[in-house]
Amino acid sequence: MTKIIYTIESLSIWVGRAFGWCILILTFSVSYEVFVRYVLNAPTVWAFDMMVQMYGALFLMAGPYALAQDTHVRGDFLYRLFPVKVQATLDFVLYILFFFPGMLALFWFGAEIASDSWRYKEVSWNSPARIQIYFFKTLIPLAGGLLIIQGIAELMRCWRAMRSGQWMERLEDVHGTEEELMAQFAEPKTE
Repeated sequence: MTKIIYTIESLSIWVGRAFGWCILILTFSVSYEVFVRYVLNAPTVWAFDMMVQMYGALFLMAGPYALAQDTHVRGDFLYRLFPVKVQATLDFVLYILFFFPGMLALFWFGAEIASDSWRYKEVSWNSPARIQIYFFKTLIPLAGGLLIIQGIAELMRCWRAMRSGQWMERLEDVHGTEEELMAQFAEPKTE
């Protein structure tokens, strides 16, 4: 079970890292558009659509990564006070009742949207560039599918915690500034 969980988690982390490069592309495209629009007075017709697609791709594909790293927003002011077995049981039930129905809907209806978009070879109506967007719409069911797979790993993780009373360690990736600052202040100062 551990190998399956870590394999799924590795996939989610890899996808998150790969799509994380969208932020760099997004930053350069916004900077370029601002420069040519306000300095050269020659705005592009394609930049807005590309920015929307890069941001959308980043947003969609960050979901599985955030779930794998346990970095999603949680109102845990009471949750963290519960014993691990209670936390795991609560998570397990909530995944079944809310997470999976939502992700199955995202996958199912996203697949319909993407299929229609491919059939019509849909283009953007926002700009005169008429950029193709059916490639982008394919990310909707892909994100739903990856979230379902990561959700299965989370259910397995909950199951183990319900039985053992301990949470499995997560695969480590980058750490946020908050974690680094907390670790820094937790260390005793030697002078």
